[in-house]
Amino acid sequence: MDFFQTIYDEFLSFFGVGSWLKMFQSGDYSALLTWEGIRSAMSPLIPLLLIIEIIRAAFYKRFKIENYKISLLIIVFNRFIGRYLSFAMVALCIGLFEKYAIITTTPTWYWFLYGYVVWELAHFVYHYLGHKVRLFWCLHSTHHAPEDMNLSVTYAHFFLEAPYADIIRTTICILLGVNPVLLFLIMFIDGTWGALIHIGENVLKDGRLGFLHKIILTPSHHRVHHAKNPLYMDTNFCNLLNIWDHVFGTLQHEKKEVPMEYGITREMKRGNFWDVYFGEFYALAKDMRKAPGLKNKLLYIIMPPGWNHTGDHKTAKIVKKEFMETTDAQPVVHIS
Repeated sequence: MDFFQTIYDEFLSFFGVGSWLKMFQSGDYSALLTWEGIRSAMSPLIPLLLIIEIIRAAFYKRFKIENYKISLLIIVFNRFIGRYLSFAMVALCIGLFEKYAIITTTPTWYWFLYGYVVWELAHFVYHYLGHKVRLFWCLHSTHHAPEDMNLSVTYAHFFLEAPYADIIRTTICILLGVNPVLLFLIMFIDGTWGALIHIGENVLKDGRLGFLHKIILTPSHHRVHHAKNPLYMDTNFCNLLNIWDHVFGTLQHEKKEVPMEYGITREMKRGNFWDVYFGEFYALAKDMRKAPGLKNKLLYIIMPPGWNHTGDHKTAKIVKKEFMETTDAQPVVHIS
């Protein structure tokens, strides 16, 4: 009975329907008047859309289990290992750094706008480092490994990525004076949007969202971010507001003549959970073992993916530069 109760509890937790069940059973819906109640009530949104996405794919005979297999395995693995770490890191950083904030803000609309801009900067920093520092890429690559874009990718993360991400994001926000109440509100909004932008083409064929494409980062932008095409590498690091991608020159729009190829550039064992989850750590360990001297071994940890102690670098920056030089020399083939 304990086993089935655990499965039942995990089911309710994943789909976020526990709060709804409590309200239905008690007949008391007053929780919907509180911020926590609203947050809990909205939690089933992404799992529900994921189910709709799968059903729609099956209906149109486009469903492939391999497109969801790894992401779903990661969900199960992470829920049993690191489910409370991220929240603990946020609370720790607030406690440690709030007294050192350069300004003090309050829960008002104008400080909310300030906080959101700061949050996007913090998210940009974490996300940029996740692509530019080899050790952090080992944590982040699990999210990029799926070779199809769908809502299950939202949950495909190495279990330590969220804690390290929230250490960076929370520390920056708190030091720059973002009020903790506003921070949690921003994290909820940004997390919800961050999940939605992984929506697959089975549900949303054109992810540009009309005029919004010029204002915010849309599913189309995030599909670009997940693509391994040289043109699309290391772009669109923000989540909702594209201000910092504009500032740092990393904003990239989807081009119809360059259809997206999802996944990572390292050759992988397709459908192998262990390679997706730990493969980059194994590759890093091999590179460090072969590198001569302590300095080169340490450089493999902090330099970008593709850096090589021999000087034969294959970093995203170099690959993209070579691609652009080749593209400039040859006409682009447009796909109708």
